[in-house]
Amino acid sequence: MDSGLTAAELTLLGLLVEKPRHGYELEGVIAERGMREWTEVGFSSIYYLLTKLRERGLIEQVEGSAAADDKRRKVFGATAEGRRSCAAAAEAAIAELHPLYPRVLVGLANQPAVGHEQLLDALERRSRALAERIEQVARAEAAGPPAPGFVHAIFDYSLGQLRAEQAWLDRYRASLGGAHPQGGEPSMAPYDIKKDLKEFYAPRNTTWAVVDVPEQQFLAVDGSGNPNTAPAHAAAVEALYAVAYTLKFAAKQAPGGRDFVVGPLEGLWWADEFEAFTSRDKDSWNWTMMISLPGWITEQMIDEARQTALAKKKRPAIAQVRRLTLHEGPSAQLLHIGSYDDEAPALHQLHHEYLPANGLRPGAKHHEIYLGDPRRSAPEKLRTVVRQPVEPA
Repeated sequence: MDSGLTAAELTLLGLLVEKPRHGYELEGVIAERGMREWTEVGFSSIYYLLTKLRERGLIEQVEGSAAADDKRRKVFGATAEGRRSCAAAAEAAIAELHPLYPRVLVGLANQPAVGHEQLLDALERRSRALAERIEQVARAEAAGPPAPGFVHAIFDYSLGQLRAEQAWLDRYRASLGGAHPQGGEPSMAPYDIKKDLKEFYAPRNTTWAVVDVPEQQFLAVDGSGNPNTAPAHAAAVEALYAVAYTLKFAAKQAPGGRDFVVGPLEGLWWADEFEAFTSRDKDSWNWTMMISLPGWITEQMIDEARQTALAKKKRPAIAQVRRLTLHEGPSAQLLHIGSYDDEAPALHQLHHEYLPANGLRPGAKHHEIYLGDPRRSAPEKLRTVVRQPVEPA
């Protein structure tokens, strides 16, 4: 079914079906959700598209909405016809296959006109561009505010397409003898802490058990306050991912480069009184948010990645990212399945039953590793490694 709507028109109409918005708000949502990765909606074209949708009776100016407080800006919402057209066009777009015309295929069709070395160089440049695009999309999803499930489905699809092309590109370069400039040997699998330290990042026990945690290094940012509402916490998480992904791609592209999978978000937590955790008095919490790093990452590499990320993103919190080394040693640990706020009974049991019964006491800060994403997983399905370093009482 042809609705007569272009992809750009349908994109804007869908955002106005969600709720009334003005042009600047539409621009912000488009940037926040990474929508320019898959549709061509430039800021300068938003008002032109709004005019076309309005002329077709699909949207109308809305008065008296919360978004219309600023009288200088016109707020638009979808009409009844606009909602029907949006639903029909979206259903068709999901169900129907549409041909794609990537320019790379035109280039490959004319490959005989390109010298071998020039071809390898062009493929290398495309590989770097793909890596940067994957970084941008992954970072945008990680740093964005909570969003509906369909928004995360869009991010997943975009990343899946990019990674599929990256895998094809690796195979094609290998077939040309240009994928591994260091002598033709296949590259090592990326370091993945969830696989390399499986006992500590993928435990199965849901009751307390003591493990011996080895020394590790992390990117870290310190702060305090409610992690759900404190702006500093959101800024810290965004800064960590910005530096981690910058570091990942810099390490991979360096001569003899080595790759790693960016680890899950982790946190050290403490308060003046332990009861602040069992009572969930989050405003009194202190925290150090962290992302693990392979042991071969150096202080200099971290410094360079921090400077690069700060120059690109210009977020002050990036300057606060530091290297942290931890050797927690013997630690009580379990896998908690469920909402973060449901951890209180397990923590009460740890401190009032398990530790006294085993002649132990807390030896360092409470540690959590977040294996689930609260923005895309139901609270009852979240998976968190809860860890407490211990020492003899």
